[in-house]
Amino acid sequence: MGANLGRRRVFLFLQGPHGPFFAGLGAGLRAAGAEVHRIGFNAGDEAFWRGGGYVAYRDAPEAFPGFLGETVRRLGVTDIACYGSSRPVHRTALALAEAEGLVPHVFEEGYLRPYWVTYERGGANAGSRAARMTVAEMAASLAEGAQVHTEAPDRWGDMGAHMAWGAAYHARLMLGARRYPGFRPHRTPGVGGEFGLHLRRFLETPARALGRAAATARIRHGGFPYHLVLLQLAHDANFLSHGPFRTQAEFLDRVFHGFVAGAPLHHHLVLKAHPLEDGREPLRPLVRRLAGEHGLEGRVHFVSGGKLARLLDAARSALTVNSTAAEQALWRGLPLKVFGDAVYRKPEFVSDQPLPEFFRDPRAPDRAAYLTYRAFLLATSQVPGGYYGYLSRRKLLRQVPDLMLAEASPYARLAEGGAAARPQHLRPVSR
Repeated sequence: MGANLGRRRVFLFLQGPHGPFFAGLGAGLRAAGAEVHRIGFNAGDEAFWRGGGYVAYRDAPEAFPGFLGETVRRLGVTDIACYGSSRPVHRTALALAEAEGLVPHVFEEGYLRPYWVTYERGGANAGSRAARMTVAEMAASLAEGAQVHTEAPDRWGDMGAHMAWGAAYHARLMLGARRYPGFRPHRTPGVGGEFGLHLRRFLETPARALGRAAATARIRHGGFPYHLVLLQLAHDANFLSHGPFRTQAEFLDRVFHGFVAGAPLHHHLVLKAHPLEDGREPLRPLVRRLAGEHGLEGRVHFVSGGKLARLLDAARSALTVNSTAAEQALWRGLPLKVFGDAVYRKPEFVSDQPLPEFFRDPRAPDRAAYLTYRAFLLATSQVPGGYYGYLSRRKLLRQVPDLMLAEASPYARLAEGGAAARPQHLRPVSR
């Protein structure tokens, strides 16, 4: 892969996906001869780390920049790895990496779920290099024959494992909270509140499943045209950091106003909650209130989580702040309205129409442009596998250490050697 084995590499991990992925990745890098450390911010981080090199951070968030700088200098760090680029501690780390000439490795959920995860250097989502590139630039960097297309994903992937690791992480975090007095979660309810939300969501799972099935059946058999709103978590870092809204209420009020002003009277609005929605901003009563205020009783439907494909297949259009679920809408050729910054926000396939006009006559995306964009992602930032399920994680861990040890980023390798530099990413993924 072009790794420079003559240079000493010292990796510093920050927070990662729930579960053992970062520990396994650290083990793979050690096996390749690198030195690996991790800064942990709570007992959940500590519980899922293996192999030594653990550094506990127990002070207030305000002191972290100084602590990080001292740790980097003391350990001789050359590379920093984190999950997501929008958390405050990760923004601090990435800024330090840029200032000190360190290599920044950023992981995220896959832009093209569920068969891939995202690996970038420097930023992800709205901070991705791909977000700053035009489709023409992407097309120019793709080698002939690189455009390999796969079926549209119909599920997120490894959802049960994702929920189980999340529950285990927060349980360990709660049990060890006194040992990390300075820890402040990047989400709003605090440690106890976060655990309570997870517990309530788990207990309500059967009732949610029944309600979801009934709502989906009413929509699928209702015989009415509808527009699908892809909701995100109220605490989602991309929603808050790269969108114009502070709450779901602000976003939905904007959507309802546009729908009333432009949608034909026989059209309906379907709101699809995120699969991990936990109720910290109660959506069902919010939707009911807004529907009443806008005179839309009977024309607004709320679906609590579940599969997205069945709803997308019959939708007239899709709307979101910046959810990666919008990739599934684009794959189906659905008109898409986006309110925030996102890696896929390109003028060729995201509508710039005023909202009433979009609901009245939404403009379809440029299919060829989207396929070029998708091929570019598959040739660069999308890695087959997953963070949570055992088989998916094993597949991922076979590939990622080499990507991190390579001197050139995936984007640079594509520019230097064409799509052949990443052959495993360009093979169709079988079901």
